[in-house]
Amino acid sequence: MSNNKVAIVSGGSTMIGQKVALALHNDGCKIVIADINSEDGETFAKELGEDGIFIKTDITVDSDIDNCIEQATTAFGGVDYLVNIAATYLDNGIESTREEWLSALNTNVVGGAMFTEKIASHMQKRGGGSVVFFGGISAKIAQPGRMLYAVSKAAILGMTRNMALQLAPMKIRANSVSPGWVWSNPIRDFSGNDRAKADEIGGPMHMLNRIVDPEEVGNTVAFLCSDKASAITGTDIPVDCGYMGMGPEQASDKVSKLAE
Repeated sequence: MSNNKVAIVSGGSTMIGQKVALALHNDGCKIVIADINSEDGETFAKELGEDGIFIKTDITVDSDIDNCIEQATTAFGGVDYLVNIAATYLDNGIESTREEWLSALNTNVVGGAMFTEKIASHMQKRGGGSVVFFGGISAKIAQPGRMLYAVSKAAILGMTRNMALQLAPMKIRANSVSPGWVWSNPIRDFSGNDRAKADEIGGPMHMLNRIVDPEEVGNTVAFLCSDKASAITGTDIPVDCGYMGMGPEQASDKVSKLAE
């Protein structure tokens, strides 16, 4: 990857966002962290040195997106990659209100869509580029208590395909990644910052008997942005330690007892 490439990572202040940004930075990219979390974003941007900046950005506000793109192009001369990670976990399942539905979809779906639409012409000026959306296992299977998050992630997979088709004439590729359980902000908080506990509980649902490292997600995103993935567009890449390939029977000792 050329060292003159520039990437905007929305949601870049999170654990996953930072590892995605770091993977791109290690490949020679200049990084723009776009997030509402100023404290973590600014601290991380300083760690990247002169090749990283933080721009406070609420992806539900068009003027914030415009400002982020303007500052990114002013600082680094343009933008080549956009990684849409920013999301809300707002979800009260089937009891979610209309306002909660609209809020979740506005952040998880529309925010990334508007960012992509607004940045496409800037990428075209640079000869093309790559956009990576974040789907997830929630987009593909039913999960207890989930509704808004699951529906929004499923919508992202459909949006990715259509974005890829419409952006192709501009030489912009669009793909998504679908992580399994990842050592991330929510799981860190739910587990009391106990990675061993997270692996113990989540591991049996994954073929590799562990949850995903955020670095593994970052490496996949960096690959999709790179020329090594030049023929890949309009698709979804699972980064899930085999979660989607394993049915519930695989994790149950009861099935083998049928033959006893």
